[in-house]
Amino acid sequence: MKALVKAEAAPGLWLKDLPVPVAGPGEVLIRVLRTGICGTDLHLRSWDAWAQGALKPPVVLGHEIAGTIEVVGPGVDTVAVGDLVSVEGHLVCGRCRNCLAGRRQLCANTVSVGVDRDGGFAEFVAVPATNVWRHREGIDPDVAAIFDPFGNAVHCALTFPVLGEDVLISGAGPIGIMAASVVRHAGARNIVITDISADRLELARHMGAVTRAVDVSQTSVAAVMDELRMKEGFDVGLEMSGAPPALHSMIASMAHGGRIALLGLPSGDVAFDWDRVIHSMLTVKGIFGREMFETWYAMSVLVDAGLDISPVITHRFSYRDFDEAFDVAASGRCGKVILDWSEI
Repeated sequence: MKALVKAEAAPGLWLKDLPVPVAGPGEVLIRVLRTGICGTDLHLRSWDAWAQGALKPPVVLGHEIAGTIEVVGPGVDTVAVGDLVSVEGHLVCGRCRNCLAGRRQLCANTVSVGVDRDGGFAEFVAVPATNVWRHREGIDPDVAAIFDPFGNAVHCALTFPVLGEDVLISGAGPIGIMAASVVRHAGARNIVITDISADRLELARHMGAVTRAVDVSQTSVAAVMDELRMKEGFDVGLEMSGAPPALHSMIASMAHGGRIALLGLPSGDVAFDWDRVIHSMLTVKGIFGREMFETWYAMSVLVDAGLDISPVITHRFSYRDFDEAFDVAASGRCGKVILDWSEI
């Protein structure tokens, strides 16, 4: 099979011919149709300091996966050959305290598809059957391929109640834009998304879910609050950028008792305005991945109820053009970028 491999401890990816993996007991073999390119994949391709500490080559990359079940391994009766599925890329131990309590997203022994074990930038991938989400008939495989980042958006956006609330989202990348659509669908009042990328802010406006899309290099959040006649600040903050100035601005813009969900990863240590956090009695919560599988259920319900996330997909490439696809994704002037494996 064809596969994109991090073959060496150096910048780059390599398209190679590899044996088709075998579905062992409790596993399924998936014929990959689409894969999304994630920020994690960009780090691994560039082989930056984080990547060098996270991955030991050779590994097939890719964790945003949609495909059909090709082979069902021994002991699997939850899915059938031909089912269209997405993959939950976090494999948990099933034995620790959190797993046994049903909090699998908190497993300290998590193994990541496409980092710790071979992933889905390939014609086939084998994963545990407990890590696939079966879709209803008719869902677009492109949309199924971004259920992983969509799950991050849903997990973050709905971690606090948003009905009737004013929501500030910092970072208009694909996850931030999808989160805006989710909180709009869930009944938020004012939704303000911030960034410094004109392309991404325009995509946020195009999705139609935000009250304002603000270039914070030109306009302050405080000015937007005045324009919207907001007297007390935002009720909920979703920090998607990992940029220290964005977090500082968010903390300064929250109402007393406001709640902040942190999803964006900073590149280094970030100083908090602890005085504001304490005296405004703010709640700050870290968000990682998706709740397994409550978030997946919520995602399917939202899509079935008419939430259309497909406009966030701005570029589609054949797997053969992976270098161009990765360059576009790294440029930041795009939404989600999809690789198509169905032509193999």
